[in-house]
Order: sequence, then structure tokens, then C-alpha cells
Amino acid sequence: MATQSEQPVTLSGLPLLLAALGLGLSNFMVVLDTTIANVSVPHISGAIGVAPDQGTWIITSYSVAEAVCVPLTGFLTARFGSVKLFIGALIGFALFSFLCGISTSLPEIVLFRLGQGFCGGPLMPITQTLMMRIFPKERQGQALGIWSMTTVTAPIFGPILGGVLSDNWSWHWIFFVNLPVAIACIAAAILLLRPVETALRPARIDRSGLALLVVWIAALQLMLDLGHDRDWFNNHLIIALAVIAAVGFAVFCAWELTEEHPAVNLRVFRHRGFTASVIALAFAFGTFFTTAVIIPQWLQADLGYTATWAGYATAFTGVSALLVAPIAANLSNRVDARFLVCFGVLWLGATSLLRTHWFSGADFWTLAIPQLLQGVGMPFFFISITTIGLSAVDPDELESAAGLMSFLRTLSGAVGTSIVTTYWDNQTRAAHSELVGKLNTDDTVATLQSQGFDPGSITGQIERLVGTEASSLATNHVFLVSAGMFFVAAMLIWAAPKPARQIEPGAAH
Repeated sequence: MATQSEQPVTLSGLPLLLAALGLGLSNFMVVLDTTIANVSVPHISGAIGVAPDQGTWIITSYSVAEAVCVPLTGFLTARFGSVKLFIGALIGFALFSFLCGISTSLPEIVLFRLGQGFCGGPLMPITQTLMMRIFPKERQGQALGIWSMTTVTAPIFGPILGGVLSDNWSWHWIFFVNLPVAIACIAAAILLLRPVETALRPARIDRSGLALLVVWIAALQLMLDLGHDRDWFNNHLIIALAVIAAVGFAVFCAWELTEEHPAVNLRVFRHRGFTASVIALAFAFGTFFTTAVIIPQWLQADLGYTATWAGYATAFTGVSALLVAPIAANLSNRVDARFLVCFGVLWLGATSLLRTHWFSGADFWTLAIPQLLQGVGMPFFFISITTIGLSAVDPDELESAAGLMSFLRTLSGAVGTSIVTTYWDNQTRAAHSELVGKLNTDDTVATLQSQGFDPGSITGQIERLVGTEASSLATNHVFLVSAGMFFVAAMLIWAAPKPARQIEPGAAH
């Protein structure tokens, strides 16, 4: 039987090495799955016969499920123990990964991605908790470094691995690749982690608040995902979903603010520093995440990139972020965190402006260099905004505040992706209509004939040209708006007071 103690039994030697490897790989796998599907959406959409904008539901469904599961993590840990929850979540994650890989329709894969997100949600905080427990106190900085390294490097490998697997094997393998990793980590947990099981504690869950949370988030996400295809508020279903989302959100807020043990502690919003940091985080991360979804789709659909090369182009962001992270961490102890956040987010906005000059004939490095530069700003933003938010709340509210920040960060990515995908498609249609009138002229036809095109193929050639250029113009518009969103987020952080204290390592989870 597992030992359950508030004073954990630390490990040493080979058991410590293998346990740390298992926890690190588990966290790496979960974070990897947030980006591995980005470059594979065109492959999956084509295989199951849906439009690319519907294919993004594969990404948003995972993010929404992961966000909703965050409020449950504390309850489940208290009820079952960290190690048992870790093993159970890994088993569920592996099972749903397998089901995603054998899916043959959009409803199937979205349903199983929801399951994958629900099981993956607790794994990130639990792996950090267990990593800190298995290392002696004097080496917990090393433990946090190992855990942070897996969190930072996974987004680098996600697009590359997703592209290589999709191009050389099939898109199914972006899910099947989780199975051997999960099995190895489950075995390591069963054999090595039982001595460090956390003590069980009496726990209750706000079932009504959790149900309201699921209802309004599900209605909102469905409205955003279905709205474009169903002509928005000219459709009765979209109107009904909008009403459910609005009323559900209002009732949810009223319930949580009056509940003694809420599922989501909204009372932490009384702290100005926390509120300002969370709003800035939602704006900045939602914008960042949506561009990471759109870029690989544009590269493959209109520039002729394979999924592999789209992965290479987008992965540069993670490379520079990894290199700059130690500098950002060092400065966070000496410089006003608000300045670091403002610098980081403004940097993200500046790199978005570089992308407004992308065009259909751009070479690889024209596309990759803005990605490389973007990564420089990410550590300054992500590290410091957590310090601002968590230092503003009372010590006994740290866990609630960290969970709420994680929840809103993940949700903003899903909501932002749905909104920007719709905007991107609308801008493409508008640019297409404008370009058709300009290019479908006698002069264009004569030019194409002089280049050897026969009359029967000229119409098709013009349509392909218009489609490619319209998508490029729409992409430029998206990045122009994204730059504006980043600049707004950079200014919002100054509504927060200067952090009055440092946050201990590991407090974010």
C-alpha cells in the first residue's frame, strides 16, 4: 500500500533519475499535444472530409477540455492522491490518444480530443508537484529547472514532430506516438512513485458551479465554432447558444461569488494586480496562440509547404525562447516585472508587424526570421506576468489564483482561435471578391496568353492566383490586428501595482 504523508519521502540515485525522467516525459507529452496538431490540420481535414476551418476544432476542443478540468485538479488530488491521479490521468490520456488516432470523422475526433484534454489537464500541475516532492529541498531548484525545460522545449518539437509524422507516416501517428511514452511513464510511476503519494484529505466539490462552468463555456465555444458556417445570428441555434452562454456566465459568476467553497474562486479578482495581469495574459496569449494555429495552415494551403517544412518554420519561436529564458529569469529578480511584461508583449507586437509584409512568393527565411525573433519576447512575458498576478493575492489564495490564471490562459487560446479563424476566412473572401474584379480583365487574359497559357486554362490560372493572393492579404490583416492586440495587452499591465514580493518556485501550479 502506498505511503501517504504530508512530509514526502524523497528519492535518490537511480530511482530519482528514472522518476524524474518519467515525470518530465509526461509533462513534455501533454505540452507537446498543444502544438503537434497545428501543422497536421490540413492532413486531418483532408482525410476526414471537412474544411480547414472546421479542422481547427481539433485544437480548440483539446484546449477547452483542458481548461475546464483545471478547477477539478485540487479536488481530485485531495480525494485520490497525486500519484494515483497521475497514473489514472496518464491511462486516460493514452486511451483517448489511441481513439483519436483511429477516428474516421470530425465528431469522433473532437469527442476524443475532449477526453484527451480532460485527462491531460491535471498532468501539468501534478508533474510539477511530484517533481518537487521527489527531490530533496536543497535540490528543488534543479527539479523545477528540469520540469521547466520540458515545458519550454515541447512547443519546439511539437510542430516538427507533427509535420514529420504527417508527411512520412500519416496524421494518425501524431496521436499514436503518445502510447509508448505514456506506457513507460505509467510503469515508472507504479514502480517508483508510490512512496511519495500525497495524503488524502477531506474534499468537497462545487458541483453546481462546475456544471454552470461547463454549460456556459461549451455554449460559447460551440457558438464561435459553428457561427461562421451558420450565418451567425441569423440562425436560431446560434442565438440559442449565445443566450445560454450569456445567462450561464451571469449565473455562474453570481453563484461562485456567494458559494463558500467555489469551483473557481472569483474573489481573487478584487486584487487589482491579479485582474490586470489576467486580462493582459488573456489578450496576449490568446493572440499568440491563434497565430501559431494560422501560420502552418497558410504555409501548407497557399505556399505549397509540406507539414514538415511548416513545422520547421514555426518551431524557431521555441528555439529563441529557450535561449533567452535564463536571461529573463535572472532579470525578473532585479527589474520591475511590469516593465519586463510590457517589453515582452511589445516585442511580440513588433514581430507581428514584420509578418504584415509576408507575400505568396516569400522564401523560407523571410517567414522563419520573424518566428525566431518572436521567441525572444516570450520568456519576458510568461515568467513575469505570473509574478505580477500571484504576488498580488493573499498567500492562502495562491493555489486558487494560479489555477484561475491557467484556466483563463488556456481558454483564451481556444476562444481566440475560433474568432480569428472566422475573421481570417471573412478577410479572405473579401479580398477574393476585390481581386477577381481587378485580375479578370482583358489585359490579364492577354498577358497569360502571351506566356503560353491556352484559353481553356486561363480562367483556372486566374482563380488559383486570386485565391493565393487573397489568402496572403487576409493573413497580413490578421497580423496587423494581432499587433494591435499585443500593444493593448502591453499597456494593460501598467494597471497593476508593482509586485510587493517574490513568488516561491513552484507556486504557479
